Amino acid sequence: MSKVPFDTLSTEQRENVRSALAAAFGSAPIDAITPITGGASTASTFRLDAGDRRYLLRVEGQPSPLRNPHQYVSMRIAADAGIAPDIHYIDEAARVAVIDFIEQQPLKIYPGGPRALAQALGELLSRVQATPVFPTFVNYPDIVARLFAHVRRTGLFAAGLLDAHVERLERLDQAYDAGLTRLVSSHNDPIPSNILFDGKRLWLIDWESAYRNDPLVDVAIVLDSLALSPELADVLLRAWLGRAFRSGIVVDGRHRFFGPNSAAVSARDPRRAAQARRADDQARPGQDVSCFISLRRCATRIRRRRLTG
Repeated sequence: MSKVPFDTLSTEQRENVRSALAAAFGSAPIDAITPITGGASTASTFRLDAGDRRYLLRVEGQPSPLRNPHQYVSMRIAADAGIAPDIHYIDEAARVAVIDFIEQQPLKIYPGGPRALAQALGELLSRVQATPVFPTFVNYPDIVARLFAHVRRTGLFAAGLLDAHVERLERLDQAYDAGLTRLVSSHNDPIPSNILFDGKRLWLIDWESAYRNDPLVDVAIVLDSLALSPELADVLLRAWLGRAFRSGIVVDGRHRFFGPNSAAVSARDPRRAAQARRADDQARPGQDVSCFISLRRCATRIRRRRLTG
């Protein structure tokens, strides 16, 4: 197999790719191999053109100490449910996969506009959570707490500004430890770049972070990025729950709330943090799992900014 276009791969990775292509396609010719650039992960991805079909070859990069060993199990479950693209080959040891290539269209052209997209997103998350439960990996609050500790050490926030969020994290952590949440299958990173629209329907891709988690984690991430208005949040939550709700949501007997949260505002505009926090306390007396999401994203952005200079 020629090194081009696999010249960015190591010798071992190229051998793994050779085995993957032979297993997936046999003697059938591959007409074109096109590298796909972009994305935040360390994986190398390539579009494979074979006849009138297109496939995606994904070669994972150097594994981190926190690598999720169950990503392929979760991806298979999602593919079997029609949520992830069809899988044609996986080598878990070599961390190589061949799946269907999704011809992506912008989410902004989703038929019916933002309201219909919010409906479809809620239904998609409901389908994920209805699958056979993904394996256990890590305790989500622990990961968020570590990232948030990193944020506090950066010195970018005024003294005392994040204290209320520390207290909220502690309450959420106690709720997890008390077993008050029934964990479900969770993608854990359904950001817009991992939600593909093919012109007809939505797909979820990139399952590296998928494991069982709180049912509100995926919902909060999507609300934070794709359903920012109260009206769109209402549509998404109704589609996810399959029923109407009032200002609060009851999940497994627990009362939890959503809304614009002060943690997100603190990350974007510290000057508005106190005002947003007061509004949160009035509108949401319950515990808010979306706080996890905002703090995690804030920490991740700061870390990436420092790593890239």
